[in-house]
Amino acid sequence: MLTPGGMFTPRIFLLSPAFAGGKRGGLVLRDAASFPLAKRLRTPEGAPLGDVFSFLSGLYFRGKMAYVRRFAAPPDGLPGALVITPTRGLVPPESTITLEILREFAEGAVELDNPGYRNPLEKHAKALAEHTGDAEIVLLGSIASGKYVDVLAGIYGERLVFPSAFVGRGDMSRGGLMLRAAESGEELEYLSVQGAKRHGTRPPKLEPRRWKT
Repeated sequence: MLTPGGMFTPRIFLLSPAFAGGKRGGLVLRDAASFPLAKRLRTPEGAPLGDVFSFLSGLYFRGKMAYVRRFAAPPDGLPGALVITPTRGLVPPESTITLEILREFAEGAVELDNPGYRNPLEKHAKALAEHTGDAEIVLLGSIASGKYVDVLAGIYGERLVFPSAFVGRGDMSRGGLMLRAAESGEELEYLSVQGAKRHGTRPPKLEPRRWKT
């Protein structure tokens, strides 16, 4: 992203996780599951995390993936995006997971008082901070609760930013917003989490669109 002064600011996206313990998770975890993604999860090689979470959460995570593919601009040698996971900290979306790891995610609670979630996230976030310089860390996830912000803000400070248009929107609306931005090439505006208004009134609904699966 270019700053108002015309300077380029590198950025890395952190994507909040999809919920593996819901209805879609049950579909892929059931023994009789035989669709292509379920079959890949049952191989030793597994399936890409980004594909699995896109299946679990639908439009929301698909929007995140389309958005980071369009706008990620990391410092040299660093990933453009990392996914917050329930049990394994920060994981690149192209990394593969197996059915056993997905079951582990389904059983892991994304809660601040759960050390199985918080400790790996803090460890990886701190390690990333040592190599990112002045890069922005863009959280593509809820800032209304503290389950991500309360861990990450203490590590990245004012460098932790979020799309200002997320305030007041639900998951599906955020997904649609990111898909539109990726399609148009117009990146969303970001605000630092520090001192930002994290709750707001719900904005007008987006005009309905049909997106290719």
